[in-house]
Amino acid sequence: MSFTRPAAGVQDIMALRSQVMERQSALREVRAASSMAGGPYAPAPQPGAGFAATLDSAMRQVSAVQSRSSEMQVAYERGQVTDVAQVMLARQEASVAFEAALQTRNKLLSAYQEIMRMGG
Repeated sequence: MSFTRPAAGVQDIMALRSQVMERQSALREVRAASSMAGGPYAPAPQPGAGFAATLDSAMRQVSAVQSRSSEMQVAYERGQVTDVAQVMLARQEASVAFEAALQTRNKLLSAYQEIMRMGG
């Protein structure tokens, strides 16, 4: 039995974490550039926080971004927001956040399945 698999799995998870952090940074830059800044975004987890807390915070941020996008779309449909670029930016931000969450889920599920195969 070879023990190179767990190291590769850990490296994959660390690489995924790095990608998520880069995307999160990019989303922060998009939010800062948006004139509609100050939305209901969840605060980032403190350094040293547990994995579950970090994941929970990330999911809350995705949910907040999607809610903000929906609010912007409804406001545009009602005529309260006239800048279609802001609406499209909010939709794109929600799409990127959801895609990052989906990729994280897929990688975590893959890592879990790999760990379960190693046990048996």
